[in-house]
Amino acid sequence: MKALLALLATLLLGTCSQPPPLLEQILAEGELRVATRNSPDAYYLGSHGPEGPAYELASRFAESLGVSLRLYTVRTREAALNEVQAGRAHLAAAGLTTGIVLPRGVSFGPGYRLVREHLVQRRGAARPTSMSAAARGGIEVAVGSAHLRTLEEIRLREPDLAWIERSDTDTEQLLSEVSRGTTQYTLASSTEFALNRPMHPDLAIAMDLSPERAVAWVVSTAGHDPSLLDRVNAFFMLSRADGSIAVLLDRYYGNGDNFDYLLSHNFMEHVESRLPLYLLWFKNAALQYRVDWRLLAAMGYQESRWDPAAVSFTGARGLMQMTEDTAALMRFSDRHDPQASINGGAKYLARMLDMVPRRIPEPDRTWFAVAAYNVGFGHIEDARILAQQMGRNPDRWEDVRTALPLLSQERWYSRTRHGYARGWEPVRYVENVQAYLDILEVAGTGNPAPTGAEANDPVDTPAARRGTSSGHPRG
Repeated sequence: MKALLALLATLLLGTCSQPPPLLEQILAEGELRVATRNSPDAYYLGSHGPEGPAYELASRFAESLGVSLRLYTVRTREAALNEVQAGRAHLAAAGLTTGIVLPRGVSFGPGYRLVREHLVQRRGAARPTSMSAAARGGIEVAVGSAHLRTLEEIRLREPDLAWIERSDTDTEQLLSEVSRGTTQYTLASSTEFALNRPMHPDLAIAMDLSPERAVAWVVSTAGHDPSLLDRVNAFFMLSRADGSIAVLLDRYYGNGDNFDYLLSHNFMEHVESRLPLYLLWFKNAALQYRVDWRLLAAMGYQESRWDPAAVSFTGARGLMQMTEDTAALMRFSDRHDPQASINGGAKYLARMLDMVPRRIPEPDRTWFAVAAYNVGFGHIEDARILAQQMGRNPDRWEDVRTALPLLSQERWYSRTRHGYARGWEPVRYVENVQAYLDILEVAGTGNPAPTGAEANDPVDTPAARRGTSSGHPRG
């Protein structure tokens, strides 16, 4: 009998044993599961692969754990939160802010970017004097949105405040409708506003609404298990200390004060009216010469505004603004033929890429090639030599771009092999191409990233295979 009781006690202890902490499970499985969204502030496919601030942070965290990243997309921020609560994701990196009440079993990680909320209207419209006055025109927000809490708090002060909750949309779509004038007002965080305004340049801030709140990950703490959260806290503490978070945020959000309304407005108009005429040719040429079609299209827009009849003051012609000599080198004669011009431009860009030393990593290698397309490869080499003489890195575009304008000064260009160049032009050229490329990437024109509404849509990224991340410096 004693032996039987001992056996029963052993079995009972075995059935009541606790599972290992979540962090140990992740390390043992070798995989971190992260729910995100296909959006500008989270994850999207860029010209150099997967990009987005949430994606990059999650990639770096997975790398710090020594595990692979299994990133998958869901439609809304709320769906990402639900994935964590249900145990299908270990954490959500989807642009969630601390202004929402979390369900049991999940917790916020450290905030890494402060945002505030705005009431957003169409540019040029009269600003409302109060939220109640705006409500008479119609305030629309998405069902389940974090912005609902702000509206409920305002209604405590303005009891007449009313709004419409939409179940068929999300904040990005509502911002698009406000820009077009089909919706009068919506709410958006400062991040949502900044990232969507280049695509929808007719957006404007009607008023600021909330105090600043923090963007943060939502982490599983099911069963009062803080192991993963503790590791997330340590990761963000180290990333702040070494400055990597500040660099990342500046790369994605640092140009917000330099918004160019006319550039974005005209570009988005031409994306709808002109780009479809040439889209297939851009894609086919890019495939043939192994370049990114969006980069090629961005360069085409910078060259001619996608106008095949364009002629520059230097005699360059056509959609890709080829000179007669370059057209002959690329072996086509009719520079006003848009398909031939696009093919020639792609071939010439590929030629420039081949001339850039292969030790130079992406995306710097691409920016050198784009600059060379504009000013010639010889001048780029001269600027790289000047950068090296100045103690800068000749293999880094950020350093070489500071040397390029010196080619217009005699005391500098007289030292170079290829002499004078209007060196500020390739710098401006690359900056404009990057701006157009950013909009094309974020707008999802062409082949967007997977956006499965449910959690069965893993994204095959370099980080998912190797635990690494990809960057996107902006010149």
